[in-house]
Amino acid sequence: MSPLPRLGALIALAGLAACAPSPVSLPAAPVAAGSSISVQTVPVPLNPEAPGQTAIGGFTYAGGVQLSSTQTSRFHGLSDLSVSADGKITAISDEGDLIEGRLVFKDGRLTGLADVTLRPLSGLDGQPLPNKEMSDAEGLAILASGDRLVSFERQSRIWLYPADGGPPRAVPAPEADFPLNGGLEALAADPERGPDAYVTGGEETGQTWLCRLAAPCVAGPTVDKAPEFGLVAMRRLPGDQTAYLLRAWDPLRGNRIVLSVTGASGELARLEMTKPLTVDNFEGVDFVPRTQGGYRVYILSDDNFSASQRTLLLAFDWTP
Repeated sequence: MSPLPRLGALIALAGLAACAPSPVSLPAAPVAAGSSISVQTVPVPLNPEAPGQTAIGGFTYAGGVQLSSTQTSRFHGLSDLSVSADGKITAISDEGDLIEGRLVFKDGRLTGLADVTLRPLSGLDGQPLPNKEMSDAEGLAILASGDRLVSFERQSRIWLYPADGGPPRAVPAPEADFPLNGGLEALAADPERGPDAYVTGGEETGQTWLCRLAAPCVAGPTVDKAPEFGLVAMRRLPGDQTAYLLRAWDPLRGNRIVLSVTGASGELARLEMTKPLTVDNFEGVDFVPRTQGGYRVYILSDDNFSASQRTLLLAFDWTP
């Protein structure tokens, strides 16, 4: 979730909504979500003020889209994602929904999203999560078994959703106190430590933990970040490398993000985005290996169910 609620008064003073680009109208009332929904996509440039810009450092822009749906009021607040090698995408939302679809490409560039389904995540009783206190899903990790792990804020916990369906079950999570809106944003599978291993991290502190399905979480490294940045997503890469997605916001500069890839020798690559680049409240990241080497990197923004923000999905190619 965005840091905006903690700075509501500043938003009003800054008139942020008045200057946001391409707002998306929200339905006037809740609209029921079916198993299949229609999603509209609009291509976005990397830099609206310099359409010829094609890269940020070692990251080459590979297309991006703004996503919206007039069919349901629930296609908002997307907070993390996982993309498979064949282009299937899974995402979760602040309202406790699971979104699945298929990425569309043209000449290798991201151009759209098709075959989208949306359904609520269930609670331990098999019923849809009842309220915001329970449904604030923030982190997503898919284990080698196909089981999905989801981390939640507000009531901090990690649940495992079985690949073959059925209700979730609680799995080990850090025994720590988190702020209401600054908890377990980051979650990732950690296959080099084992098929049941995963890592998670707290937004405000940048503290991470190493976890397993059958063992308690233990403290891991603390992310080296500026105080105004929060840790919102992470992914583990081969060779004991980790990608951290960091986000900051203030009423004058708006959203700023940093994607830092680190290894044993320190930082290996860095992507920084701020205005005038196409930037919003990015909270999700995933790395997909490419057959020709390197990775296709996807970042996803959470619009907070606000007409002044956008749901953006951007793609970059990066070769270490």
